[in-house]
Amino acid sequence: MTVLVTGGAGYIGSHTVLALAEAGEDVVVIDDLSTGFSAYLPEGVPLFIGDAGDENLLEGVIAQHNIESIVHFAGSVVVPDSMRDPLGYYRNNFMTARNLLNVAVKRGISRFIFSSTAAVYGNPDQVPVPEHAPTRPLSPYGSSKLMTEIMLHDVASAYGMQYVVLRYFNVAGADPQARIGLATVGATHLLKIAVEAATGQRAKIDVFGTDYPTQDGSCIRDFIHVSDLSQAHRSALSYLRGGGASTTLNCGYGRGYSVLETIDAVRRVSGRSFAVQYAPRRPGDIMAMVAETSRIRSLLDWQPQYEDLETIAAHALAWEEKLFRERHGELRHAASA
Repeated sequence: MTVLVTGGAGYIGSHTVLALAEAGEDVVVIDDLSTGFSAYLPEGVPLFIGDAGDENLLEGVIAQHNIESIVHFAGSVVVPDSMRDPLGYYRNNFMTARNLLNVAVKRGISRFIFSSTAAVYGNPDQVPVPEHAPTRPLSPYGSSKLMTEIMLHDVASAYGMQYVVLRYFNVAGADPQARIGLATVGATHLLKIAVEAATGQRAKIDVFGTDYPTQDGSCIRDFIHVSDLSQAHRSALSYLRGGGASTTLNCGYGRGYSVLETIDAVRRVSGRSFAVQYAPRRPGDIMAMVAETSRIRSLLDWQPQYEDLETIAAHALAWEEKLFRERHGELRHAASA
């Protein structure tokens, strides 16, 4: 039984591919490498470089590798970018998923795991946010993901497919052994930016909005370690293989940290200070987003291993320091060549 992972060379995708491969799964990846890295895939995992919405490519890969389940990561994820380029986000997130589902139905694939987001909730009425909360996305990114969720539900109902939608809260950290991590240039993840500042790669970190009605005026986020999230995908696959009914699950820890608390955690684990600049709120940003996690903890065989902000920050920092050394070494080598 082979699992197709779209976007499997990206940040979350590569950690999930690693988790699946280490568990003995046969995995195949489709990724256009726009934000992913082929070097971060485990040895022996086939990579097809291309668009996850290319139906001809999908048909060939699924037939060649006897795919029985799909884990769909491929898409665009930056909220401010989606405000500037909504059509691009609807194409990359919604239309790609539509084409992928079309081929999955034609090939009789009955298990589908979808990478969604807490951005579908918008500004929630209650925190922590349960899965049944109203969905009122504030950005084209969130809307494109919600539209895909709706389409997946309708497709599954019509064609007998079973699915798990995983709504990520704030994904952070890196592989605890620092084998892989977030390497995308210009990434907008808060912890990534903070560890870049701690390693001297940024002169400062911007905090957008300090006038929210929170304990220190900054936004509140529920961070989940990327390796714990990758194990949630493994557990979701086992759940579907065991005959589990289609469901939607929040992926977080149920604990919120402010932006300023997160910056302080990076300062503590790094032992370094760096400049913080306060900036106005950004359109599309959500004030407080914390997961209600009782459903995922009860439904899946999933036990988080890294449920601590300082641990997440430490792993992110170790990866960033390794990445910095590697890039610095490449630059020195190029200069001396």
